[in-house]
Amino acid sequence: MNQAKNGDTVKVHYRGRLENGRVFDTSQGGPPLGLKIGTGKLIPGFEKAIIGMKIGNTKTITILPEEAYGPRYNELVLDVKKSDFPEDIIPDIGKKLQLRQPAGDVVHAIITDINEDTVTLDANHALAGRRLTFDIELVAIA
Repeated sequence: MNQAKNGDTVKVHYRGRLENGRVFDTSQGGPPLGLKIGTGKLIPGFEKAIIGMKIGNTKTITILPEEAYGPRYNELVLDVKKSDFPEDIIPDIGKKLQLRQPAGDVVHAIITDINEDTVTLDANHALAGRRLTFDIELVAIA
């Protein structure tokens, strides 16, 4: 039976959990996730975990931040004056924003706190700095 290797296109079912056990993403109840191993479209630790699996194999792995979404960076948490917000944006905790940098790049941020004069924006990935546990089942190798 073939083992998944770099360059293979595979299909997997997965369930991703945080350290407290909360499920943050899953393919259960839907179609399996299709991916080509080694293209870098998924976090490195997830792709590496699939290598060597055979169809029907299951495994549970824990991925450290360095092999997932990276560490959290304090410099990506910014306090912005409310007066600097466009009039058409009403700050609300949890609201997602797209910020355009001077060079034209778009940065995604979420509002995490609101004070009398400032709004706190966090541009870290929501899963940055987190250990992630995945239950993976290899369904197909193409």
